[in-house]
Amino acid sequence: MSLFDLSGRVLALTGGYGHLGRAIARGLAQHGARVVVVGRNEAAFAAAFEADSNLSIEFETGDVADTASVKAAFQAIHRRHGALHGLINNAFYSKGQQPDALTDAEFAFGLDGSLGSTYRCIREVLPHLRANPTGAAGGTSRGKIINVASMYGLVAPDFAAYADAPQMLNPPHYGAAKAGVVQLTKYFAAWLGPEQIQVNCVSPGAFPSPTVQQNVDFADELRRRIPAGRLGQPNDLAGAFVFLASAAADFVTGHNLVVDGGWTIR
Repeated sequence: MSLFDLSGRVLALTGGYGHLGRAIARGLAQHGARVVVVGRNEAAFAAAFEADSNLSIEFETGDVADTASVKAAFQAIHRRHGALHGLINNAFYSKGQQPDALTDAEFAFGLDGSLGSTYRCIREVLPHLRANPTGAAGGTSRGKIINVASMYGLVAPDFAAYADAPQMLNPPHYGAAKAGVVQLTKYFAAWLGPEQIQVNCVSPGAFPSPTVQQNVDFADELRRRIPAGRLGQPNDLAGAFVFLASAAADFVTGHNLVVDGGWTIR
């Protein structure tokens, strides 16, 4: 069990109070981590975690679209806790959806929302991870970076699933950016490996929110494309982050862990 013990580790999490972010934060905190959710809306954070006062989950103001804000957030976390041992890049933003009608501005904005923001956060967290001695929080690692991509960074959408729900269609700049996140993960895993900083990636599959699932026909279209026979639930994702943040994954780097119920295997 000590392999998955995150006690003593301070982990920053962007996008931490959304549908999947909440489960990631809770999973890490339940295994002993002090999780600091970096975001713009403290009220939304408080509402998301109002039932989790027993867990070490706290808030720090930060906007992943702005370098100065990201830098200040990580500095504040380091000052408050004396160290920062890891980062989970889960936040994203996007505009535009129609595949053949995105403006140049929308396309660039969407790329920045997944790929640019991930790079920005990696760049700004590195001084803090490099300040850690090897094994500072257990194991042999100096720090962990976990990026969040998507199954649509690996495969194209099955457009038939969206035929009767075009408003749900996944746009091209999202998948392109998430493919870039997978490659960025490999790049920095190779670059930072000698420094004992591991960089890995998680690619979720179909984890529709409760609001999306109200469209029962669309939810059924997704479900029947998943070999596991069901939609992903947020708690299905938490274990991947616990593993990659823990000493159990100290010799795992540059890996993309796909959590999709089997969608991408066929």
